[in-house]
Amino acid sequence: MKSVSCLSALAFGTLLVLGTAARADSAADPAAQTVTQFYGTLEGVMKDGPALGIGGRVDRLMPAVERSFDLKTMAQFMVGPSWSAMPAAEQDAVAAAFERMTVASYAANFARYSGQSFSVDPQVAERGGDKIVQSKMSDPAGDPVAFTYRMRQAGGTWKIVDVFLEGYISELATRRSDFAATVASGGAPALIKKLDGLTAALMSGKKAPKS
Repeated sequence: MKSVSCLSALAFGTLLVLGTAARADSAADPAAQTVTQFYGTLEGVMKDGPALGIGGRVDRLMPAVERSFDLKTMAQFMVGPSWSAMPAAEQDAVAAAFERMTVASYAANFARYSGQSFSVDPQVAERGGDKIVQSKMSDPAGDPVAFTYRMRQAGGTWKIVDVFLEGYISELATRRSDFAATVASGGAPALIKKLDGLTAALMSGKKAPKS
């Protein structure tokens, strides 16, 4: 498994290793259903991955990522306190760059299916108005890995706002640490350039540069 800081390199590619469809009973809760549906799309992309190529995987994953993740809230947390000082146009540009990187990360890291299976726990906890969805990946090549999703209502649906590896390693906290120096030195333009560099590396099949 790749490092947390390279999720998009993510992460978010690697924090969410996915395979077969999650248990049907997880669909009872709308927050768990969001995760289940995303897993279903990702599984199909993995199975068709070699034929699709990375561009085809990006095209298939983009709508699913937009439906499943609250990308602007995630970008805001990733940036930290500097977010409020950014003009709205810069905030939108950062969120768009973060989305490109997230989708490219999944497309690069989940290029083929090799027998993974996923389950989503139907018991969903509530925490401060958010919901916590637990899931587990079983992989023929290794030990099971737990993934926890923090969900929040956005536009009338439950969306992912953070991912925790093994229940405690926050993907967004890792991102904020990775990009803090970039934001401090160059603001939104520097961060967008950094994110787009990570995306380009993922799309080309090269190792993503360190943040």
